[in-house]
Amino acid sequence: MKTAPAEVLHEYGPFPGVDAVHGVSYDGQHVWVATGDKLKAMDPSSGQMLRTLDVTANAGTAFDGRYLYQIADGRIDKIDPQTGEVVSSIPAPTKDGNSGLAWAEGSLWVGQHRERKIHQVDPETGAILRTLTSDRFVTGVTWVDGELWHGTWEGEASDLRHVDPATGEVIERIEMPAGMGVSGLESDGADRFYCGGGPSGKVRAVRRKGRGSNETSASRA
Repeated sequence: MKTAPAEVLHEYGPFPGVDAVHGVSYDGQHVWVATGDKLKAMDPSSGQMLRTLDVTANAGTAFDGRYLYQIADGRIDKIDPQTGEVVSSIPAPTKDGNSGLAWAEGSLWVGQHRERKIHQVDPETGAILRTLTSDRFVTGVTWVDGELWHGTWEGEASDLRHVDPATGEVIERIEMPAGMGVSGLESDGADRFYCGGGPSGKVRAVRRKGRGSNETSASRA
């Protein structure tokens, strides 16, 4: 298993009126930040919040190319990002304790925090199709280039883990600096992860190892 220290490229926030970051997603232009009672769209080049949707957003966030998906307590809402309308909802795996959320291969992938699990979920019905088990608390979940990654956070220790989607076996780890917890995780599809920072109210961009060293305007903002 490969292990490396995280290279934090940039910190965004804390943001006015945001007490905590509960989830993050990326739509190709904006980083969506779940702040409890709102979803906010951030420009990663400037760090400015550009739009706000008034929806319950107290855990993970995902984007399927057209719609946002947002954990809201015991359900997962499908949201039109243009209007903020909740177009449908499905039950989350549990009534509480749901954490990260990702979209990949036609399914939703839902982290279950203290149960240390990741569930593959049917986005139409909420049925659980597969379950992976971790040995750490699971926070954010993301897919990139066919790789499943999830965040962990216990005490002062947090890391990003690339795991086998069939077995849950850890393939590589990126260790966050002490005190930098991960409350949400999303890839930009290229060389970086966006990590929610929980009660710090921050979002951090972290280098995806082995994917080049050219920083974009987001890391220099």
